[in-house]
Amino acid sequence: MPFLEMKRIGKAFGRTRALDDVDLRVDRGMVHTVLGENGSGKSTLVKTLSGVLTPDSGEIAIGGTARPLSSPRDARAAGVATVFQEVLVSPNRSVEDNVLLGLDGPIRRRVPRAERKQRAETALAQVSDVHIPLHVDAGRLDLMQQHQVAVARAFAMDPKLLILDESTAALDIPARDALFRAVRRVTATGAAVVFISHRLDEVLELSDVVTVLRSGRKIANLDSEALSERRLLTLLNPKAAEEGIE
Repeated sequence: MPFLEMKRIGKAFGRTRALDDVDLRVDRGMVHTVLGENGSGKSTLVKTLSGVLTPDSGEIAIGGTARPLSSPRDARAAGVATVFQEVLVSPNRSVEDNVLLGLDGPIRRRVPRAERKQRAETALAQVSDVHIPLHVDAGRLDLMQQHQVAVARAFAMDPKLLILDESTAALDIPARDALFRAVRRVTATGAAVVFISHRLDEVLELSDVVTVLRSGRKIANLDSEALSERRLLTLLNPKAAEEGIE
């Protein structure tokens, strides 16, 4: 049984069909990449899974049970944690508080004081090989470290489904490699990962399954054995492939 199953998901903005009857099955213990050019529907798909947007049609099932994700709170309650493409930290709060934001309530802290430092340090160590001090305000960190804090926040939630939306864009190669190792560790525990990236080298390295979107529609679903750079390029832009444009 897949952890996540989306059936016939549709979402329109005016006359624009951002998602058009999209099906997506994400199995436990797998990295499932969603690949597509700008305007393919990737961001809408991520926001739908994260409870930011409500689909106009279709059904989402989690753990075999139909479950509408009408808000980010619904998504978190279902075990979904998302790292969005934008770097999202609270700049005037400490790194420790930022890492634990997904666990704390909107008004009061839910993680006991005695556990906070250890839990934040553990989450950061999962995603970064470089020490990031807990006591400094997150806004004082450089952009890459801020993004690592946002990633650590998702890992601290111990998600059943982790969504990474272009999460390597702000990372250098060592930081990216550390993130990939963390992803493999969480999938080894049975968690599912949805990975969004436009970098084909990353897709080929990390993916167990790839779904290709074009103009809001799913056009292919490939296992890792069927992946190649040429095939992915052809699926993304068949006209360019026919003309021999790399």
